[in-house]
Amino acid sequence: MVKDDSTASAADRSHGVTYKVTDGVAVVELCGSASGNALDAHLRGALLSAARRLTTDTARGVRAALLTARGKHFCVGQDLQEHARLLADAPAKAFANIPNDYNPLVKELSALTVPLIVAVEGACVGAGLGIALCADVRVAGEGARFATAFGGLGLASDSGVARALVRQLGRSRAGGLMLLGDRFSARDAEAWGLVHRVVPDGRAAAEGLALARRLAGGPTAAYRAAKTLLRSASASTLAAALEREAVVQRRLGATDDHHEAVRAFLARRAPVFRGH
Repeated sequence: MVKDDSTASAADRSHGVTYKVTDGVAVVELCGSASGNALDAHLRGALLSAARRLTTDTARGVRAALLTARGKHFCVGQDLQEHARLLADAPAKAFANIPNDYNPLVKELSALTVPLIVAVEGACVGAGLGIALCADVRVAGEGARFATAFGGLGLASDSGVARALVRQLGRSRAGGLMLLGDRFSARDAEAWGLVHRVVPDGRAAAEGLALARRLAGGPTAAYRAAKTLLRSASASTLAAALEREAVVQRRLGATDDHHEAVRAFLARRAPVFRGH
């Protein structure tokens, strides 16, 4: 079981990210700067390191993860001051952050085998939106606002935003958000299915942590399999999806958690899941 690592948390904090594990829940917090957690090189690097550590720690007892942010905003996307300096001084390097940082970060977060919760307050735009869209469950404060933001900069998208929006919202709504660049509210996101729950401002992290703790106490092997099924669902034929589900159910039927759940049901008590 992974223990609370206060030493690593202190070390990461100087680079704009804290990382802490308690009772099987890993909490990653962006605390980059007063400028809305704009993603400069330091924050991108620290966040990617945290995501890679999450991947490692899921094999050491982490059963759920929460990604949140300190301050008024979740993430305003790329640090444009840094980007402007690179455009002026080293234009060939101005977009190296996409293959070097954003792409591996989105891949790491999207490939996590344990449930990932993202808690959003304030602005969540551009690459920040791409990061949030990697989550399995999103919680947002009432005043949270979202936008693709790329078109206003004369760009298309990165961080997997276009793919995620099409898969989750469909081509038409995704196209409107990408081309028009309109901001949308937490309630809009909830109505469209992008946000699981809207809570009063200032409560998103607490609600996200409560959900992460709940999931950390659940049947981890079943959650891992469910995530695999969800990833493949849109690309599967019905026959392939049914066969994949049958294989998964047979495998999960041999787990301790399944047998515990059945015993608990018959005894009319709550099951105690061990994650295997």
